[in-house]
Amino acid sequence: MTMKKFINNPDNITAELLEGLALANPKILEVTDHNLIINKGLATADRVTIVTIGGAGHEPALEGFVGEGMIDISVVGDIFAAPGYKAVVEALKLADKGKGVLFVVLNHAGDMLAGDRTMKEVEKLGLNVIKVVTQEDIANAPRSDAANRRGLVGCVPLYKICGAAAAQGKSLAEVAAVAQNFADNMATIAVACKTATHPQNGASFADLGEDEMEVGMGQHGEGGGGRQKMASADETAVIMAEALIKDLNLKAGEEVMVIVNGTGATTIMEMLLVFRRVHKYLSEKGINIVASWVEEVLTVQEQAGFQLFFARMNPENLAYWEAPAKTPYLSR
Repeated sequence: MTMKKFINNPDNITAELLEGLALANPKILEVTDHNLIINKGLATADRVTIVTIGGAGHEPALEGFVGEGMIDISVVGDIFAAPGYKAVVEALKLADKGKGVLFVVLNHAGDMLAGDRTMKEVEKLGLNVIKVVTQEDIANAPRSDAANRRGLVGCVPLYKICGAAAAQGKSLAEVAAVAQNFADNMATIAVACKTATHPQNGASFADLGEDEMEVGMGQHGEGGGGRQKMASADETAVIMAEALIKDLNLKAGEEVMVIVNGTGATTIMEMLLVFRRVHKYLSEKGINIVASWVEEVLTVQEQAGFQLFFARMNPENLAYWEAPAKTPYLSR
């Protein structure tokens, strides 16, 4: 397949995009060997630090959220591929400033394999590391089987919230508890009407008819079981919001964070239409939105669609969300 993308040698995409990220943000981060994207504030950090891993191709996530108040090191794999565990071990060693390291892993097969192997190695080294897994995709497993849920956009607000807890001097156990509490109270569902292609070979992730959309499609074209006729913004918003309310068992009077995350080829116009209906729908249910974000946060190349994310909020997490941060793609 002929691709119309502004790229050079497909084999060099990851290295070149990371170099570009560092050149565009020289005061915030740097790129080193083994595709480590490092917060420049890490050198003087006297606190719990945060490391995460994931493949390239989902920009701005994950490496675009490296910086003060969020991620200290992002270990980047090749396009849609997990990094090797040796690079992750080196990142955890580098990140450890004596207060311990929170290690955040999205629940995808390659990332989990790398994460599990890494934890075995850091245990041998005697490093103080706690791993938290994000697994909030409601489409492919029930909440009772959360270990089989995929990690979607929820990792990014989790970085922000646990990053703020770390910045405030919380212990590793406390930061991990904050992260786990947030992870346990979040849910995401995705929809796509046009799938992405792999930027290195042009392969399409999945086939969708001209008049079809799929509710529940995963980040890499995984089926979600919700293939149906294309619907309007309002209709799609209600389908997805109903599913998230049911999964989280949200009740009138509760407070939530809502994110509409564009996945690569969906316009801000469309995302705002969706958010408008979600806001009205939750208001009708007596559920209050106390934090919101409508933007491309975690993308899948040119996939047309979005992820709708809800998280049950409390005053502590809201304060963490609103705390200062300085990263390329989220600053306060």
